[in-house]
Amino acid sequence: MTDLHFIETLGAPTGPLVITFHGTGGDEMQLHPLAQQLVPGANVVSPRGQVREGGANRFFRRLAEGVYDMDDMARRRDALGSFIRTLKARLTPSRVIALGYSNGANIAAAISFVAPDLLDDLVLMHPLIPWTPEPQPGLSDRRILVTAGRHDPICPADQTQGLADWYRAQGAGVDLLWHDGGHEIRPDELDRAAEFLRPAHSHRAE
Repeated sequence: MTDLHFIETLGAPTGPLVITFHGTGGDEMQLHPLAQQLVPGANVVSPRGQVREGGANRFFRRLAEGVYDMDDMARRRDALGSFIRTLKARLTPSRVIALGYSNGANIAAAISFVAPDLLDDLVLMHPLIPWTPEPQPGLSDRRILVTAGRHDPICPADQTQGLADWYRAQGAGVDLLWHDGGHEIRPDELDRAAEFLRPAHSHRAE
């Protein structure tokens, strides 16, 4: 992943590291300013997805809506994992946070399924994981915030609930927030993310 395009804003030495993962059609700027607001003083790194679908940036290929190219996703997941390991070695952060929306939430979740040591806290906004991952005991001390719309036409509510339940079954601390809308990010999601990531609230979620 030597050709990975990303932007970086350095914060306090050894402070938190926030890695943002944009949604389909977004870019590295979609969530970068938000991460700076949610975690003041953090080191923020925002990569751009390397797949193009109809001119839109994505982090992995899909065959149809909700049907993923699993081999491509695995390759790109592992490459991003290596990128995160390099960042951690260089910045020595106090904790590593993934902030992802839609397709970006999916790749962040996929990384956590196989490399739980890379990410301490995950904020997954409107994820869609249409399969059941293998058990992952390494997630037992991780914190996960999932936010979703009850009427999201892209991410069915039962699959969102299933993902939250799967994380809980691995022993992770999970916070699940629903709103009554669809695939859009609403202000209450951002408020919950800010609370979830506040240092005073960085204890294990229930």
